[in-house]
Amino acid sequence: MRRSVDAPPVRRARGREEHDAALALRRTVFCEEQGVAEELEVDGRDDEAVHLVALDGDRVVGTCRLLLDGAAARFGRLAVARAHRGRGTGGALLAAAEDHARTAGAKRMALAAQVGARGLYARQGFGECGEPFEEAGIEHVTMEKRLA
Repeated sequence: MRRSVDAPPVRRARGREEHDAALALRRTVFCEEQGVAEELEVDGRDDEAVHLVALDGDRVVGTCRLLLDGAAARFGRLAVARAHRGRGTGGALLAAAEDHARTAGAKRMALAAQVGARGLYARQGFGECGEPFEEAGIEHVTMEKRLA
């Protein structure tokens, strides 16, 4: 897995405690900071997803999830603790998700990027597909990348 020198290590979430910490971080970032309604943030797909976490010691400071469906992977719910933003944590999570998707046999990965964060995805080879759209009151754009 590729990661910035400053980025914390990333791996698949282990156990209920890390999974719960990842969900709590998502609530903080999306619901408290961005004003997303909790019923929109919790969409019922977490049990079928692969959850990755970035760790500072034993503390979850970043998370994302990956939904796998044959040759397609859907990346989402990228959340990084405020104190760890700008250190490569988001890029490290994205790279780990790509590696996991490739290993699982995915040929492409798609995501809905908040417009303000699309540079992160573009730097890692994702291209925009279609027009911006609103989701949970925030402007997004669909982005995709071929993995194979």
